Amino acid sequence: MPANHEFTRPDGKTAPAYYVAPEPGASAPGVVVIQEWWGINDQIERVANRLAEAGYRALVPDLYRGAKALDAAEAEHKMTGLDFGDAATQDVRGAVQHLKRNGGKVATMGFCMGGVLSLLGAMHAPELDAAIAWYGLPPDEAGDPGEIKVPVQGHYGNQDQMFPPETVNDFEGKLKAANVRYELYRYDAPHAFSNEDWDYYDAEAAKLAWQRSLDFLDKHLR
Repeated sequence: MPANHEFTRPDGKTAPAYYVAPEPGASAPGVVVIQEWWGINDQIERVANRLAEAGYRALVPDLYRGAKALDAAEAEHKMTGLDFGDAATQDVRGAVQHLKRNGGKVATMGFCMGGVLSLLGAMHAPELDAAIAWYGLPPDEAGDPGEIKVPVQGHYGNQDQMFPPETVNDFEGKLKAANVRYELYRYDAPHAFSNEDWDYYDAEAAKLAWQRSLDFLDKHLR
């Protein structure tokens, strides 16, 4: 399904998004869902739909402006070409502000590239109330994790070669040193283990991580 919604960024520009809400859900808590490197595809829309079924308004900013990647090489090219600073401070923050104006508390939930942006949102979107990252870590130059003021949850695979365990441990050390409220979970699984359309899908790990995410959202948004 193409983007069916628009929101205004802090710079005044409009951005497209996929939006779904519970019925009735005008004032329900919100979750900004942030895509993997594929773009807004059927899988990320299903994530948003599941959140709506759980009682949340879900907004997925279209970071690629309608484009999708059909293979890993194209996805890497699109991700490399993305301005992460603009995406975090304008698209993600604008999506948070949009949901905040129309209801209650708001969290981000991102996957891979989106996991990076979810954590960047926690650093750069003061309106945010909580953040969840599935296998994604921001680079050191993107900001100081110790400045995060909201609760953070992370889900990482011990077989992940893109974000290996030692980088997760280093990130956790920074959160702990700064007394950031966090919970990080490790799974005996590879990268992108929750994507049911991908080669490395791990149903057991995905189910557990999803339930932990719902529990986290319920605790911090309701």
